[in-house]
Amino acid sequence: MSLKPTLAIRPRIDVEVPACAMVLAAGLGKRMRPLTATRPKPLVEIAGRTLLDRALDRVEAAGIASAVVNVHYFADQIEAAVAARRGRLSLRISDERARLLETGGGVTKALPLIDADPFFVVNADNLWIDGSTDTLRLLAQRWDPATMDALLLLVPLARASGYEGRGDFHMDAMGAIRPRVETRLAPFVYSGVQLLSKSLFDGEPAEPFSMWRAWHKALAGGRLYGAVHQGLWFHVGTPDAVAATETLLADA
Repeated sequence: MSLKPTLAIRPRIDVEVPACAMVLAAGLGKRMRPLTATRPKPLVEIAGRTLLDRALDRVEAAGIASAVVNVHYFADQIEAAVAARRGRLSLRISDERARLLETGGGVTKALPLIDADPFFVVNADNLWIDGSTDTLRLLAQRWDPATMDALLLLVPLARASGYEGRGDFHMDAMGAIRPRVETRLAPFVYSGVQLLSKSLFDGEPAEPFSMWRAWHKALAGGRLYGAVHQGLWFHVGTPDAVAATETLLADA
């Protein structure tokens, strides 16, 4: 599969990495049961390390100063895991115990804690290995505030380990992306990693809504873009996928 569409978004070497990331960790993890019967999905371990720690490790390795982690399901366990971390990364909690706000609503509620614009959003159950360049730094280098409000890290469908869907997005020669047409295949899968402008959430209430609402807003303005992940990516959606991912990691 050709990766040529990403060449239109030229990396900007002189740009600084945004100072804050939001890590989404509030979901119910229903498809991961029974592993999530007594713990949240981000605390499921892959090769001896939790998915949450793996995500936060990537954030810290990119030189990002702070991260906001939202909590709902088994919130106390997530908070304890965050408090137990040691390192340079400053961590804050966005509490959704009273009401699960989904991905878009969770970001909206956390905005007062996010001290960067643009800022990263990373799914806590996302697992990736960098290619030749740090993945989060690569997104920062490709960010162009003049043309985009959302830059999504995409994985070619053929390289999406453990993924069984039809893909999520198409990409044109300039890097602009559009959603898959229903019943059709799309060549790229959303990885769970993105860089967003705060303006996408202007006027949005802190109520449950999907990230797709923000993406459609960016799409309507011609400001929804993608960048292709150059390393490995793993979809860990079920208990069976845990062992499969560990095997693939061991061979990586």
